[in-house]
Order: sequence, then structure tokens, then C-alpha cells
Amino acid sequence: MEPPQPRRIIFFAGTVGHGSGLHEFRAGSLLLAKALNEQSGLPVRAEVLTAWPENDAILDGTAALVFYQNGTGLIGRNWQRLDALAKAGTGLMFLHYAVHPDKANGEKYFQPWTGGAFESGFSVNPFWVADMQALPEHPVSRGIKGPIRAYDEFYYNMRFRPDRSKVLDLATATPTRENMVRVNNLWTKEGFEALGTRQTLMWGTEREGGGRGVGFTGGHFHRNWAINDYRRLVLNAIVWVAGMDVPPDGVHSLPISEDELNSNLFDYGRPNPRITLPKEEELTQLKRMPVPTPEEHQAQTEAARAAKEAREAKAKAEQKAAKESAPPAASAPAPAPLPAASTHTPPAAFVPTARLWCLKTLR
Repeated sequence: MEPPQPRRIIFFAGTVGHGSGLHEFRAGSLLLAKALNEQSGLPVRAEVLTAWPENDAILDGTAALVFYQNGTGLIGRNWQRLDALAKAGTGLMFLHYAVHPDKANGEKYFQPWTGGAFESGFSVNPFWVADMQALPEHPVSRGIKGPIRAYDEFYYNMRFRPDRSKVLDLATATPTRENMVRVNNLWTKEGFEALGTRQTLMWGTEREGGGRGVGFTGGHFHRNWAINDYRRLVLNAIVWVAGMDVPPDGVHSLPISEDELNSNLFDYGRPNPRITLPKEEELTQLKRMPVPTPEEHQAQTEAARAAKEAREAKAKAEQKAAKESAPPAASAPAPAPLPAASTHTPPAAFVPTARLWCLKTLR
């Protein structure tokens, strides 16, 4: 009996991060692809792309596409093409910032593809310590021993499709004032009022026409891929999205070393600081900021913007004043003019001596 053909899984990894160790899309994708290809024991073939292929016929028949990038830049103008792949049964998964399309594409594409998406003005993106609980009895929870504790920029208060019963809450956690570290740039009334309520950080759907979709809001800090159950949750979800059976103990992968964690990082033109393996005791040592109301957050944001503008204006004025007060540079003496090139033709009587001798001889 011939072995089954490997299922193809393609990661679309962004090429711009937020600084070393943050949004390390390519390095994170390579770690996950390595786990699938070399450690899982499953019949899969995972590869990592950093751009939409010129000949996207190679995407036909793919079991799953996993997007890990800033927004939806790698989709570009290929929304309809990706929608056709989804309708043909290709699984789609979006990690971290990739779950954030604009509102129109969120409603038109993401809600049918995965069940929901981040929506500006509604969803929020704070940094907090979550105790994620995987959905019991669902394949994504296999091999996970208990709550997965991690510090990340876990977005929450997603905008889900109107028929919420079609959306699976694959991993949930509760943001509170106590586990919140700091709010970020997107902080809304809805997100503030959702404190203390269970929130969906990983969701999924099985599309009626075939195919599955998943969104996951974690993935900001690269070091979290070294948390075994955090990584297992995502690997389980990828395999499930690809239409495969998740093993009873979950997708197997080896612990990630510190050297592996520091491989394939983005090059920012200077040495990257060493990324260390995460330790659970660090989570109790994080400096926590007070949780503002949306009104307080807006006032703080406007004050910070005004202070920045004032600093920039002051620096510009100082540069201008320094330039105006500087003594004029001493002018160098003008160089002596070169003699004008002569266009005068010597008279016929002026002939070099040697030439006169030649003429006399010839005559």
C-alpha cells in the first residue's frame, strides 16, 4: 500500500516586523514549518513564502494557507483569488496582526472564511497575561494539559459573523484589571466594558461548502513559540485547518532551544538583542500600568501627541536659530583667471628653425 501523499501547507510570512523579537513573522513561520516537516510525523509538506507567488497556480490543491503578517498586505489584490481557494476547500488560518483587515473585507471575506476578525473602533489590542483554555473535546485541545499561561498582545472583542453559533471558541481567556499589563493604541468602550468577561482568542469555523478557517490573536512576542502548549495549540489548529486528523496527544514537536529562537530574525542593521526562553516566574514580575477608561486613554493619547509635536517644533526652531546665528563662513579668494585660450594662427614668417632647415634643404 502506497503512503498517502503529503498535504501541502503554505505559510505567508510578512517581511517587516516591529523590532527585534516582535512580529518575527518569517522566523516564527520557519519554526512552525520545521515542527510540521521534521518532528510531527505527519504526512505534510510545509513551506514558507514571503510574497504572493507570480504563478499562483501553485496554490491550487493546497491543504492550508497560514498568514502571519502585518495586516493583509500579502493578500494584496488577490482577495477574489483567495476566496475562490477557500470555496474550493483550502483551509485558511490567520495569526496575530493578520486577523486585522479593514471593516469591509472583514465582513465580506474574513467572517465567511474564519468566523470573525479584528475590527478597528470595536476590537482592542492590549498586552496582558492570559490563561488560555482550549475548547474541550475539540481536536485543537489534544495533548494540552491545562490552561496555557502567556504574556502577549492578545487582541480581543473580535467582530464575529452574525450567526455566532457557527463560530467555534477554540481558545478563550478572561482579561481583567489584575492581569492587564498595559493597554495599547486601540482601546475602545466595548473592550473596556468586556473586562472580566471570557474572550475568544482563537476561533474557527467549518465552512458549509467545505474547508475550515481559524484566527488566533497571539503571536506578537516571538519567544512565546518556545512555550510548548502555546506552540502545540497553534500546530493542532494548523493541522485541523488542513483537514487532517490531529493525533490523540496533539501534534508532536521538540522543545525549542534558545539558539533556534534566535535564528532567522529580521535584520535591522544592528545586532539583535538575545531573545531568552520564557519563564513563568517572569509573568509575576511584569510592571502593570493602571487600566484607563476610553476617555482617559484618548486624553492621554492626545497629550502624548501634543507633547511629541511640541518637542519636534522646539527641535526645529533650535536648528533654525543655530543656523541663523552661525558666523558666515570665510569666503576663499577667487582663483586667478586662466589665460584665455589663443585662437591666433602664427604668421607665415614664424616657422620653427628645424622646419626652415628642412625647407632650405628641399629647395
